[in-house]
This record gives sequence, structure tokens and C-alpha cells, in this order.
Amino acid sequence: MTHAGLMIAAPSADYASILTPEALAFVETLVRTFRPRVLELLERRARVQAEYDAGTLPRFLPETQSVRDGDWTVAPIPEDLKDRRVEITGPVDPKMIINALNSGANMFMADFEDSTAPTWDNQMTGQRALFDAVRRTLTFEDKARGKKYALRDQGLATLLVRPRGWHLPEHHILVDGEPATGGLVDFGLFFFHNAKELLSRGSGPYFYLPKLQSHLEARLWNDVFVHAQDALGVPQGSIRATVLIETLPAAFEMDEILYELRDHSAGLNCGRWDYIFSYIKTLRNHAEYVLPDRGEVGMTQPFMAAYSNLVIKTCHRRGVHAMGGMAAQIPIKSDAEANSAALAKVSADKLREVQNGHDGTWVAHPALIPIAREVFDEHMPARNQIDKARDDVQADAAALLAPPKGSRTEDGLRLNVRVGIQYLEAWLRGNGCVPLYNLMEDAATAEISRAQVWQWIKHGVDVGDAPVTPARLAGVIDDEMKTIRTEVGDARFEGGKFGLARELFESISTADTLEDFLTLPAYAHITTAQA
Repeated sequence: MTHAGLMIAAPSADYASILTPEALAFVETLVRTFRPRVLELLERRARVQAEYDAGTLPRFLPETQSVRDGDWTVAPIPEDLKDRRVEITGPVDPKMIINALNSGANMFMADFEDSTAPTWDNQMTGQRALFDAVRRTLTFEDKARGKKYALRDQGLATLLVRPRGWHLPEHHILVDGEPATGGLVDFGLFFFHNAKELLSRGSGPYFYLPKLQSHLEARLWNDVFVHAQDALGVPQGSIRATVLIETLPAAFEMDEILYELRDHSAGLNCGRWDYIFSYIKTLRNHAEYVLPDRGEVGMTQPFMAAYSNLVIKTCHRRGVHAMGGMAAQIPIKSDAEANSAALAKVSADKLREVQNGHDGTWVAHPALIPIAREVFDEHMPARNQIDKARDDVQADAAALLAPPKGSRTEDGLRLNVRVGIQYLEAWLRGNGCVPLYNLMEDAATAEISRAQVWQWIKHGVDVGDAPVTPARLAGVIDDEMKTIRTEVGDARFEGGKFGLARELFESISTADTLEDFLTLPAYAHITTAQA
């Protein structure tokens, strides 16, 4: 299918209601206008990373000191974004969208990014489902289970949408012969079809912005927003976007990011799992920053606490929400004692967040909503606590970089292998959100698993009683592939993509240079499969 300088290199008839000529023209203009700047900023990322690799460390920018010192605030918060105490997130399949909007959470973040494997059908089915959800007409029938799903008449969560990060292309849509920018496709199609409808219903086009590494990337998004609103005759400031602070460089530019988006800002969020991954990636050449087992790197680690508290201080000073992080636990139906312990961890995590000053939090499973809500209701009776200043918090580079303490164990290595391979296998089959070992895993947690293995090999650190080497990793993978086969069963193992997942995991974990994102080499396999 071709539209002027845009070509769709995938079946499109089933998505004619989304891929209209007018919508495609809008996306084409977005990509042609802004893709050059996206590519420039991706090149800038590589240059900055090369500086870190050569020995420098992230820092607060002297050239933007006036922004950090300035007495400014973001635009007033829309009414339906003032109470965000519990947000649920998940992929953009119709059943998930219905269940999440019906869940009792205040907000639902529909995710085209880390919890969605970006197959053509996943992305387009998601756009179509969100179109219907905005108009309250979305239904879904699970014929295998004989169940029908529909949206409630009232009490639905407010919808936010997370497009893909700047680094991810959309190979099924070509503009002037080159792949479109995935985030511009996701944003453009959703905004074109739904912005005016949302405004007519008393809400608005609300977004989450992932994986920003500098205020210049936030400036680009702001320019996209201004362009899009003008192009469709939507009032300026209608768009509101929450930026996930999930990269280490971005933690040093929080004020600047809010400033660039000040007419369109809905605050910042602690994207804790990607932040841990980014800590590894940014400091990959610095041996003193090698992490302990993934399970020991939580929010009580000093560098994580410093980052969370700085998000709160920064947002509240600028008059906007500081959102807490994800509770990835899921119910453990087979073990009441383990389930009780897991839920207690969730409650303690949310208590720490609300007492520190966060204005809301994330959960991955509907069963966690009452727990998070109970904690926030008790300790945050108002709709938010933006008026809670954190003058005790200082912007301290050393605190943000403080190496975490803990042990590196054989069990931690093996868990990284099992999680990384099983997540990749599911992703290659089109599933980006996977329950594994009583946690809901997405691309961010899988990134930690493979990056940590790479880091341990890179620096020759002892894990257990010996260093991790490529040869040792290969032996561990051999063992864990047998364990995975036992856990999933022979039929599922033979019918899946475990061989390819192993190949990808092992190659990126032992490469000379740390791959920026595991989804980039893996994406070639799901686009080829659909061609």
C-alpha cells in the first residue's frame, strides 16, 4: 500500500479504519519533518556514550544552570490528571485494554513500547482497540474460554499512551524509502484519530515518553506536539506528557526536561527497571560500578533512593506530579505464604513512596491495585501531594552515581539466563509482557538480565567462586535450557523459539560492545517473520 511518499510494507486491509489516507498523510508529514532530528539525537547519544566510555561521568550541565535555578512552573494540571494515585500499565491488546480500564485504577498506560512486542499486527490491533476504547465501544470475545469482555458504563481509568522510544524504527512503514520512526507512528496514529474525541469527552491526549536521555530529546517531543496540535486544529497545551526518568543521563537533566515540556508536562515517573539497565549501560566501562545480583538492586539502594527523591523534589518545585515506580509482583496462587510475603513487599514499597512524597504509583497486575490504593489513601488524603516540598533533598551527583552494595551469586547468574532467554522467546513470538517466577517481566527487566551478564564478563568479576567467562556462560545456558524445557514441557519447548532466543541472548551477552537495546537485533526477526 502506497500513499505519496509513504509505503506500507505489510498487510493493511484489516486496518483500513486506522490507516486512512488522511491519517497516513499526517504520519508521513511527522516523519519527514522530525526524523532527521531523531537521527541526529541518536548520533548524539552515541557521542555522549563514547565520552562516558573514555572515563567521564554524567553531570549536571553548567550551560543549563539558569534553568535549574529559575523560578518557573509547568502549565496547570488538567482535572482528570490531578489524582493519579494508582496507575496500571500493560500492552495494547483489546482484552488488556478492557481489563485495565475497568480495573479500578485511576490511570491506565497503554503501552506500545516495553510490554508490547512490535509486530505489525500488535501495533495496528492496538491502535484499532484504542480507537474503540476512546469511544467506549471496545469489546472482546475469548472464544476458547467462552468469555466476553466489555467496558463498564462508568468509573473507567483515564487513558495514557506510551509510544515507542526514539531508538525504535517501524520497518513496516517506509517514508521516502526509509523506515519510519516508531514513536512518531504510534503517536501520530493515536493523536490523529483520538485527540479531538478525547477533548470532547472532557479528557485529552495524554502520553508517557520513554527512554529520553537529554532535554534536547524532550525539546524534540515538544516540537512534535506543537506541530501536531497546529496541524489538526487542536488547542495548544491539550497534549500532556509524563516523562519516564529511566536513563541515568536524564536524571541529571530533570529540570531541563520539565522546562522543555512545560506547556505540555504531566510530570516525571521513576522508570526504575530501565533506570537500573541504563546505570549498567552508561557506566559499562567503569569497573567500580559493577552491580550485584539483580534482586538486590532495589529502591533502598542509595543511588536509587537519591534518584527517586530528586524526582519528587524537582517535580514538586515545578508544580507537577512525581510518579513512583512499578510493582512487578503478580499473585502466587499456588503458595499462600509466598503470596502473602510478596504482597507485603508491595505494600512496603508503596508506603515508602507515598511517605517520601510521590503522588502516585504503578502496578502491573489488577490484584495489586487495592494494596497500592489503601496505602496511598491512608497517607495521601488529597488528590496529590505536590505541595510537599523536599527541601532536604540536594542535587548530588555523587549520590546519583553511588555504587550499589550486594553479592554476585551463581543463583543470580542463572536467574538472569532463565529470565532473559524466556522473555526473548516470548517476545519473538509477539508477546512483550511475560509472567516469570512470580514477576511480570517486560523488555526493561530482560535488559537488566542480559546487561548484567555482559557487565560481569566484561570486568571479570567473581560470581560465586569464579569469574564469569563466555565459556562458563555457555555451560550455564546449557544447564538452564534443560531447566526451561522441564518447566514449560517438551511440546511447548519444541514448538517455541527457544533456540533463537538462546542464540540472541548469548551473542549480546558476550559481544565486545554492549548492545544499546536487545529489541533492536531481535526486531529483525519479527519483521522478517511477517514479511
